[in-house]
Amino acid sequence: MSTEHESMMGILKLYELRSEETMRQARDWFATVFHPESAQDILNVLVGDHSADFRMVASYWDMAAAFVIFGAINDEMFNAINTEHIAVYAKLQPFLSEIRAMPGVPPYLYLKHLEPVVQRIPDAEERVAAMRRYMRSRRESRAAALP
Repeated sequence: MSTEHESMMGILKLYELRSEETMRQARDWFATVFHPESAQDILNVLVGDHSADFRMVASYWDMAAAFVIFGAINDEMFNAINTEHIAVYAKLQPFLSEIRAMPGVPPYLYLKHLEPVVQRIPDAEERVAAMRRYMRSRRESRAAALP
């Protein structure tokens, strides 16, 4: 198990990685443009122009969650400081079982670490629901602002 200082340093390193320009662009696309309504929407992205963006965001947060699962970063500190991983999970969770059931996708791999990290948050269901409401309201606000 990591010390508070080690957890803090790990979180700072994750923040540094998130700040890299290509990652910032991928995160922006994921947050503001990508709004899947089906597992097929996710599969379409995986073979489309934004495949790298999708994979970068999803794998980054699954990796960050793996650090929590394996004790390199304290989960309480991780969840107190971050919220984006909840947004990623909230956006993808409705389609996880269908994606995991697809041929060629190992059912135990897709967001294997992110899901339990989010589910272990004491008020996880409410936080995921609140994140979905927030993302929906941002999407509606952006749509209303378009000419």
